[in-house]
Amino acid sequence: MKNLANTAEVAALRARIASLRPADTPRWGSMTAAQTVCHMADSFAGPLGEHPMPPSTASHPPIPRGLYKWLALYFPRKWPQGVPTIPAMNQQIGGTQPAEFEADRALLLDRMDRFVACRQMPSPAHPIFGPMYRKDWMRWGWLHTDHHLRQFGR
Repeated sequence: MKNLANTAEVAALRARIASLRPADTPRWGSMTAAQTVCHMADSFAGPLGEHPMPPSTASHPPIPRGLYKWLALYFPRKWPQGVPTIPAMNQQIGGTQPAEFEADRALLLDRMDRFVACRQMPSPAHPIFGPMYRKDWMRWGWLHTDHHLRQFGR
């Protein structure tokens, strides 16, 4: 199962991030490529304790949170389009605004590297999935990044 604990998978994601261009148009969703780069950087900063991660106010499916987390992280299926983003991580509401694309991309890669190297997250709870172990975070990091790169055909 792909995750950020695998160095080959990290290298592959880094190459896909490097191929992203500011003018790329999304296949779905409303974020621009620049906003998506900032969104991914903010999302890695959350568990590192560098960006606020308030709990989600979105409604959850009528199943226990633990089962929902397991299905989202370990059920062998790609994340669907249209998954809601919490406002603190949504660049159109409260997330970090894009500045200079290459600098924002460098920040994303730096945060991803520090996220991968972190053995215990300072913020161990995900706003939607709740408490997470390192293996959960590594799987989430891969899925989340893959989801947004696929959004731009990468």
